[in-house]
Amino acid sequence: MDLVIINQPRVFPYRKEYQIAKRVMDVALCLLAMPLALPLMAICALAIHLDSPGPVLFIQERIGKGGRRFRLLKFRTMRHNLDDSSHRAFMKAFVNGQIGGGENGGAIYKPIRASQVTRVGRILRKTSLDELPQLINVLRGEMSLVGPRPNVPWEFEEYRGWHKERLEVLPGITGLAQVRGRSGITFDSIVKYDIEYIERWSLALDLKILWWTLISVFLGTGAE
Repeated sequence: MDLVIINQPRVFPYRKEYQIAKRVMDVALCLLAMPLALPLMAICALAIHLDSPGPVLFIQERIGKGGRRFRLLKFRTMRHNLDDSSHRAFMKAFVNGQIGGGENGGAIYKPIRASQVTRVGRILRKTSLDELPQLINVLRGEMSLVGPRPNVPWEFEEYRGWHKERLEVLPGITGLAQVRGRSGITFDSIVKYDIEYIERWSLALDLKILWWTLISVFLGTGAE
C-alpha cells in the first residue's frame, strides 16, 4: 500500500495495550454482528443490482492510520459514472474551511442532487446501511468500528498541520464527531472532536459512541 508521509505535531498517549484491546473488541463485535449483517448485506446487494445499472459496491481509496492508503467499501447509492467534479470542489472547500456551517451555526449541505441518488440508495443512506461493507474493512484491520472518518487523498491534500493529528488512530465507521455533530458541522469541528476522542479513548467510550450511533440511525438524525 502507498504511504502518505506526514509530520505529526505531537504524539498522543494511545498505548499499545489500548490498541490491542480495541482490536479485540472490534473483531468480537464484528463477528457477533455477522449473523444479522450478512443477510442484510445480501438483501442490499440484490436491491442495488435490480434498481440501477452499475456495480453493487462503491470502492474508493481513503487515507488511514499514519497516512496509509486503503480501499474503503460501501454499497453504491448513486448512479454509476457520474461527474464528481462539483462534489470534489465542494469537499476541498469544506476541508479548508471556505464553506460549511461555521462557529455561528448553519448546516452542511453536500452538492448531491436527488436525481443522482438511486431509489434504493436513498433508503440505504437514510438507514446508514450503505456503510455495512466496512465491517470487512474492520476485519481486515484497515478500520475500526469507532474512529475518525477517513478522507480521500484529494481531501487530505487540503489538510492543515493540526488536522493530521486525526491520523494517529485507525479510521472508523462512526465516531465522536458523527454522533455529536452529524451533518451540521464544520471540518475543523470534526477534527476537534476526533482529537478529543483520541485523547479520551477507552473501551467504554467506544461502546457509548456505538450506542449513540444506533440511536441516531434509528431516529434518522443527521442522515445525508
